[in-house]
Amino acid sequence: MPKITYIEHNGKEHQIEMPLGFSIMEGAIKNSIPGIDADCGGSCACATCHVYVDEKFLHKIPEAEEAEKDMLDFVQDADKSSRLSCQIIISNEIDGIRVRMPKKQS
Repeated sequence: MPKITYIEHNGKEHQIEMPLGFSIMEGAIKNSIPGIDADCGGSCACATCHVYVDEKFLHKIPEAEEAEKDMLDFVQDADKSSRLSCQIIISNEIDGIRVRMPKKQS
């Protein structure tokens, strides 16, 4: 199963394995990882699952669709690596992905 490393704003790391087809957000929720609230349940409507994707993996995930881009416009401190973790589906191509949570989601 692919591994995902979640990094809290304070640097604490959580590494988990998740089956293919789940989202990075679902991995955080199912494993009680702090910093990803997912208030909308993964429907791309709240941005409480905002993460910064490690640059080595940005080219391995599909480009954000318009709905995600619109939500990211409302995110404080968004940058070019900002994504909503509910929109990143776990695949073998992203095995080892590292995502950081913003301080505001602590």
